Amino acid sequence: MSVAEPRRIVLFRHAKADWPQVSDHERPLAERGRKDAPVAGRKLAETGIAFDLALCSTAARTRETWKLAVQELPQRPRTVYEDRVYEASPGELIAVLNETPDDMRDLILIGHNPGVHGLADVLAGEAEGDAQVRMNRRGFPTSAFAVLTYTGSWKGLEPGTATLVDYWAPSE
Repeated sequence: MSVAEPRRIVLFRHAKADWPQVSDHERPLAERGRKDAPVAGRKLAETGIAFDLALCSTAARTRETWKLAVQELPQRPRTVYEDRVYEASPGELIAVLNETPDDMRDLILIGHNPGVHGLADVLAGEAEGDAQVRMNRRGFPTSAFAVLTYTGSWKGLEPGTATLVDYWAPSE
């Protein structure tokens, strides 16, 4: 693929997690999360994006969210479980995205707040329609996702270089 073709980046926050007596990294999904994740997966399928790559935090709640959501997609992308996505800042997430091979066109990152919402804000130099208004009004609740477009090499992805084109949250 040419780096002149638009790429799509979906930033997906994990579904609602439970609070049992385990480390934060090992927190599983709550019952509501197990219900919301497949709904989010169906909404992801409705975007029509055929993901080439999924970058997923290694935390239990993100892995479980992705396992439930990906079943709703027409095709399963290659999935990489990445330790650096857990508790990452927007800058750290950009560094992970910058390592994506240029033959990957569309990707989904399954992560955590505040990093995922911060990354959507930082990357979006522009927004289409009311996506940014809705995202800022709603915040980035569990199971929410933002869709951004970007043209260029993954190494060139930096703040302000993408366009926010869609946003969805379970209450939308």
